[in-house]
Amino acid sequence: MTSSVIVPPVLTPPLRGEAVKHLRRYFGPVGGTTGWAGSRFERLAGGGDRPETVDRFTADDLVAVSLLSVNVPPHGAIDLLETRADEFAQLLAEIPHDVEIVDLESIPDDWAPGRLWKTLRDIHGIGWVTAGKLLARKRPRLVPVYDTVVRAAVQPTASFWEALRAELRADDRALHRHLVSLRDEAGIGDDISALRVFDVVVWMHHRYLVPTADSEVAR
Repeated sequence: MTSSVIVPPVLTPPLRGEAVKHLRRYFGPVGGTTGWAGSRFERLAGGGDRPETVDRFTADDLVAVSLLSVNVPPHGAIDLLETRADEFAQLLAEIPHDVEIVDLESIPDDWAPGRLWKTLRDIHGIGWVTAGKLLARKRPRLVPVYDTVVRAAVQPTASFWEALRAELRADDRALHRHLVSLRDEAGIGDDISALRVFDVVVWMHHRYLVPTADSEVAR
């Protein structure tokens, strides 16, 4: 299969050491607490996929995405937490929480995360980046964090989710295994998904190479 996403050199074996440094800098020293604010994204308040709230957006989720320098506007927060909470809970319930994207044979056009992503974007003030980060908070092993920095670095020629899924599975899952090995060497904890390793390494390496808003660079 021809890849439709570019794997940046920093995620190839020759630059392994640099990738590990990026992870350690972002997540802080092993056993320490001094990482970038975004390093708490998936761990804040026990995670967005903790059993008691796995199928419902909470205030903790809104705070978590703010750690990645995006904010849900006030009326959007009311929609997510109150007015349309049951609607979003039903959509979340259709998305498995114990499946990794690398295990999928394909991503269909009517994939449940895609439908939820589109519904989130219907909320005034929630764009494609914020919608994706909300999804990544709830399903961190199934939906990747994705923003303008990562998009410019990987240049997908199709849906990023599908392109990354295909690349992770290619060559007997070589990229996926590499990401897991980077995580293990960096010592950041096995609760951090391979998808998040991909995002952090690519973002850290390219954040000053891609023209973007200061708020996006700040995460």
